[in-house]
Amino acid sequence: MPELLMDVLMDAVIDTAKLIPFLLVTYIAMEALEHGTAGLSERIVRGAGRLGPLLGALVGVIPQCGFSAMAATLFSARVVGMGTLVAVILSTSDEMLPVFVAEGAPVGQIAAVMGIKVVVGIIVGFVIDVVVRSMGLDGDGRAHIHELCEREGCHCDDDHDHLPADDACACGHDHSHGHGEGGVVSSVLKSALSHTVQVTAFIFVISLALGFLMESVGEDNVAALVANHPIRSVMVAALVGLIPNCAASVFISELFMSGAIGTPAMLAGLLASGGVGLLVLFRTNADMRQNVFVVAVVWAAAVVTGLLASATGLAL
Repeated sequence: MPELLMDVLMDAVIDTAKLIPFLLVTYIAMEALEHGTAGLSERIVRGAGRLGPLLGALVGVIPQCGFSAMAATLFSARVVGMGTLVAVILSTSDEMLPVFVAEGAPVGQIAAVMGIKVVVGIIVGFVIDVVVRSMGLDGDGRAHIHELCEREGCHCDDDHDHLPADDACACGHDHSHGHGEGGVVSSVLKSALSHTVQVTAFIFVISLALGFLMESVGEDNVAALVANHPIRSVMVAALVGLIPNCAASVFISELFMSGAIGTPAMLAGLLASGGVGLLVLFRTNADMRQNVFVVAVVWAAAVVTGLLASATGLAL
């Protein structure tokens, strides 16, 4: 038994250590992209109007930190519609891309997953907007930024139509960046290193748990268990994806790359993995019925997509 424990531990350490350089380089690129386009995504979505779900899904798939949180804040202030928020959450890849890249997933496979997330986000987003408008639930047609700021205790200028995007109390994520080239470089490296450490820790724990599971139960038995219950695996994966933490997308991605789950469950889990967007939604939006409805829609869309993938035999 001690020998088994040591073997599993060493395998987890080695496998995780191999991924660190790839994770770090990927996060540096992602952070540099976010800093270079600071505020652009928000401006695109805010000015999209009825094309919100389309642009929200397209912008949401771009690797960047906190965009789902920003979308939740914009929705809470009624700057964007519910369809746009849902589209962003469904298309957001969260920590999927770094894990897939680090694990050496083919570019075509990564593109296919992200493409499916975008398409599902666009379709579901537009459907939600149509339903909301037809039922007269789209509000009074004006933004409620001042009310949101009062609830959150943030400092907003009443004469300007903007959200305090650089205030962490408004969006759950600190978007303030250092000024000057040195400050930007330092901020990029610091954020990239922080993300790398966090995700590396998650991957190590998951790899360790999977190693013990495979050794104690048997890889063939685990695979058979998942294969015999495709519906259950899809529904459970979607529930795991709803957890408002990057660990959810890391967990789903690692399970898929290790072969523990198939394409249907992977798609369901990653579609529901919208980062901290749902957490910020419940914090900033006063209407709990809307919040619960958004969660239900995201979970249902993820499950339906997973079941369709299973029925058609889709394998990425």
